[in-house]
Amino acid sequence: MTDNSYAKSLGRRLRAIRQQQGMSLHGVEQKSEGRWKAVVIGSYERGDRAVTVAKLAELAEFYGVPIAELLPDATTRAPDGPARLVLDLERLRLLPDEEAKPLARYAASIQAQRGDYNGRVLSIRHEDMRALAVIYDLPQHELGERMVAWGVLAPEATIGLEF
Repeated sequence: MTDNSYAKSLGRRLRAIRQQQGMSLHGVEQKSEGRWKAVVIGSYERGDRAVTVAKLAELAEFYGVPIAELLPDATTRAPDGPARLVLDLERLRLLPDEEAKPLARYAASIQAQRGDYNGRVLSIRHEDMRALAVIYDLPQHELGERMVAWGVLAPEATIGLEF
């Protein structure tokens, strides 16, 4: 991957995480009380401006996600295993119980197993989507589309879900 394509991929991840949290560029600036300027975040997201590791770590902390979730390779299929998907737990809590209860229970189980209670996002594997598809009695791609419509999963996360 060239430096430019990596910067663009990193930017797409940054944008996806920001959007999953329901924030605009100006919303980031407001929530961070000016620490993160909209123009700077936008230039990171477009891949026009290089972001240092220190800044990336600070941004991950601001978004409340592990730094690995901001890196492009965190969501691409690795040779040794399937990609991970990121659920927006804050959006999940806003859904009506009849839609969200099975997914919320499943996410809580994963959080308990990992001891991961950041409460904002949760990474899951494609195998988890298979299990959730069985629970919801839907094909994986259809469940993925439904989760995107609910706002708990980024649209690009459905790429590669089995039909």
